Amino acid sequence: MRIVVALGGNALLRRGERPDATVQQANIDRVATALAALAHDHELVITHGNGPQIGLLAVESAADPALTAPYPLDLLGAQTEGMIGSLLARTLHNALPGHRITALITHTLVRTDDPAFERPTKFVGQVYSRKLAESIARRYGWHIAKDGTGWRRVVPSPLPERILETQTIHELLAGGALVICAGGGGIPVTADNDTGALNGVEAVIDKDLTAALLAEDLKADFLLILTDVPCVYDGYDTPDPHPVLDATPDTLRRGGFPDGSMGPKAEAAARFVERTGGLAAIGALDAAYEIVHGRSGTLVRPDMVDG
Repeated sequence: MRIVVALGGNALLRRGERPDATVQQANIDRVATALAALAHDHELVITHGNGPQIGLLAVESAADPALTAPYPLDLLGAQTEGMIGSLLARTLHNALPGHRITALITHTLVRTDDPAFERPTKFVGQVYSRKLAESIARRYGWHIAKDGTGWRRVVPSPLPERILETQTIHELLAGGALVICAGGGGIPVTADNDTGALNGVEAVIDKDLTAALLAEDLKADFLLILTDVPCVYDGYDTPDPHPVLDATPDTLRRGGFPDGSMGPKAEAAARFVERTGGLAAIGALDAAYEIVHGRSGTLVRPDMVDG
């Protein structure tokens, strides 16, 4: 079975942890342990988030006196894709001796007129108190928004239209490789209408929506979205949350999940199932094997058609 795995940012750096390389390596060791069992029996394509990492690089770049201007988000995204891809590739190489492991820098095409450029919603970077967040926002000209009990930077998150390296990924899979790609949703680019020339843009693409598009293009059987909760909850932020263990695209969309957390995951799962008739699931990293085998997480299946 071909499975596209979307690793949440928490798989690499949990909320409240210091963004040290040693901390991220320890978390990636957990990733390798969780995915190794799946890789023995299934064909895997792995995508990952980069919110904490790109936020850290953005702060460092903005504060660097050697720079005339901070590095743009597309180049910072490329840096995180290379760094995280290398950490994942090395760790999975050690966990899966004999497997071919490839990390591929990936570009994702977006529309220049996407309304997301006028409405930043994608959280990146660390959590701050409101006072500190407002101070940083004034200093660097950033947008901020409330995330749980704290405040974080928000940036534009246009919809992914096409992953430019899809054919290369097909060829790598045909050669038996486990492929790590589309990190952070892929490096966001636009194409010139006349020449087709590519240009980077100031944005971060939602990695779950990119994973759904990638899974569709690769004709995957299963989209596995791994995060820091065991399943989707109805009324997650209420005193009485209820686990949702079985869902269809229609029931997921009626859940009204927030944009900054479960919303994109639910939409990504719904899109993949709706467009392909395949299966998707949302659940905890450490239960990856159990989720695929129907023993954990929220399973998203096609709507039943009467008649």
